[in-house]
Parts: sequence; C-alpha cells; structure tokens
Amino acid sequence: MGPQLLTTIEQIANEKGIEKEIIIDALEQALISAYRRNVANPNENVKVEFDQVTGDIRVFALLEVVERLSHPEQQLSLEEAHEIDPNYELGDFHKEEVTPSDFGRVAAMTAKQVVTQKMREAERERIYNHFVDKEDEIMTGIVERFDPRNLYIGLENNIEAVLTPNEQMPNESYQIHDRIKVYVTKVDSTTKGSGAAIQVSRTHPGLLRRLFELEVPEIASGTVDVMSVSREAGDRSKIAVHSDIVDPVGACVGPKGQRVQTIVDELNGEKIDIVRWSNDPKEFVKNALSPAQVVDVYVNEPNKSTTVVVPDYQLSLAIGKRGQNARLAAKLTGWKIDIKSETDAEGMDLYDTYAEKVEPEPEIVHNEVEQTDSVDVALEPTTVKEEE
Repeated sequence: MGPQLLTTIEQIANEKGIEKEIIIDALEQALISAYRRNVANPNENVKVEFDQVTGDIRVFALLEVVERLSHPEQQLSLEEAHEIDPNYELGDFHKEEVTPSDFGRVAAMTAKQVVTQKMREAERERIYNHFVDKEDEIMTGIVERFDPRNLYIGLENNIEAVLTPNEQMPNESYQIHDRIKVYVTKVDSTTKGSGAAIQVSRTHPGLLRRLFELEVPEIASGTVDVMSVSREAGDRSKIAVHSDIVDPVGACVGPKGQRVQTIVDELNGEKIDIVRWSNDPKEFVKNALSPAQVVDVYVNEPNKSTTVVVPDYQLSLAIGKRGQNARLAAKLTGWKIDIKSETDAEGMDLYDTYAEKVEPEPEIVHNEVEQTDSVDVALEPTTVKEEE
C-alpha cells in the first residue's frame, strides 16, 4: 500500500488544492478508527504513523509510565519501563508496535471512507476561506450544469455555486456555457452531504445595487449614494439615489442612457425607475411613485403612512398593474402609501401630521442628461397604460 498510497495522496492534493498534511492527518485518524474496530482491545491508546518517504503505515500502542497500574492496557509500570530503557520517567510514554499482520483490506476500506469525508470537509473549508469575503458581492460565472430544480454556476478557482429556483429570474432561460452575473447571498462552511457551499441569486435587490456600482463610477467613488432598492425581479425595480455634488439621476442614466441600459440588458429587460431620494417623506414618496404625477402627499408620522392624491386620469398609472408601482414605492420609501384620486380626495378630511420642515434640495443641472425627478427605463415606450 506504500508507494501507491503516496501517489494517490499527491494526486488528491494537487487536484483538490488541499495541503498534503491535511490528507495524511485524516488518513492517520481514519486508520486509528479502523484499528479499534478490528482488534480485541479497542481501549488501547494508539497512534498511527505514516512514513511520507516509503508510504509505510505502522500502529503503536502508547503506554504511559506510571508507578502503579490502574489501566494495564494503557499503562506501563516504572519498573517494566526501566527494563526497556533506564531513562524513562513517570509520565513518559513508551511506544510499542501493534500493527496487525492482517491490517489490510477491511481497515483500508474503512479508512478510505473516513478520508473521503475528511477531504470533503477540507474542501468546504477551502471554499469558505476563499469566498467568505465575497458575500453580498457580485461575481461572474458560467452555467455548467442543471438538474430539474437547480442551476450550478462555475465561479473562479473551479468552485461551483448553486442557483435555486427561487433565486432564478422568471423571465430568463439558461443554457450551458451561458455567462451570467450573480449575487453571492451565502457562503456556508457547515453544509452537510454533497450540498453546495455557495448560494447565489439573480433576484436579490443587492444584485441591482452592485450592477449600478459597476456601471456608474460616481456610485463606486461615493459621489452618488444608493439609498434604497426595491425589486420585483424580471419585471420592475426602483432605486433611490442621492448626491450633494452631482445630479444623481443623470449620473445613473449616463450619456444617452447607456449606463442604465447596460443594466437593463444584463437583467433581460427588467424595467428600472431611478428616483431622487429626499429626507422629506412628501418629496420622496412623490418621486417614488414615478412615472405617475402627484398632486399632494399627506403624511401621518405616528403611523408612518401617507395618503397620496393624484389626478383622476393618473390613478391607474400610480397604482400600477396589480398594484406593482405603489407596492415598489412603499418598499423603496419605507412608508405605507394609500393612493386617492382628486375626486375621491375632495370628500375626505385629509390632514398632515408631519411637523418637520425640510428645506427643498437645490436644483442641479447635469451637463449630459436633462434634470428629472425620476427616470423610467424600459425596453418599451415610457407611456404606460394600465392593463385591466
């Protein structure tokens, strides 16, 4: 088993990127377990030594030198120890070889199983150490394989991540060798069995945030801040941006809409509303409901809710198909939003409990993009008609 075993360990170390010492330590521990299951006295304190030059494996019983024997299978009296070596002292350990003559096939099979498990654990630890800092980051991967439920994405260093059905965009279909960007949601060092240690997503709002960081230098440098993101993956998203230095909406749109269009293309046509953030909830909610026009916003501070009045002909646009526009705006702002038409609002006793007075933000004109409070980016005309 010697030279052949050495060759196998070298191959595993090279292929898996695991240190040879880790494999050898796992092998020694496995052989101790195998030995104890196949000998009459499993209570022996034993040690397995693997010769890294010859590949030979030897088993030793470790006998502690004591004054009086209480566990003969684990101890050696001082008198007996001195007969072997006069230099032995109390507390020393004498090694006595106990390698069985038939320490072969059964022990080797058991050892192989344990070593395989140890290698899996070492592989998970290697993946975890390499990717632990990648959580909440965006990575580019290649679709390598899929089963009836999951997609498996190849990342750097030949590491595979899993894209579960809930994290796949409903408007996308994937093919082997497709190159896609994914958001790393979890790096797990304790995954059991053969489950993937890295979980990624195409639907997480963090993916949209990271894509803007990649495409908009002003966000990457901190000149423009992404304040919040709400997303219904594959359909529509809203992102709130802020800057005291440049026009944040124009910076995200880019010259001729190139920056945001790149993100729309990456997300397979997902519509993106870029809105200006404000610390005034009235202004922020108004912006968040874009592309709908808003007449007035009434704020109920204790309930963190708002009542928004829109022109009658804008009601369906403000609510959105199946309530999507209002729902995304509420997630983006963190405020409850109740939308009323002007006709309905006339008969209501609307009041505002928002006492804080906030100075309006100064108008900033961007050189390349016309100043707007919001931008609706779509692969369709921006005129939206409510579908029944």
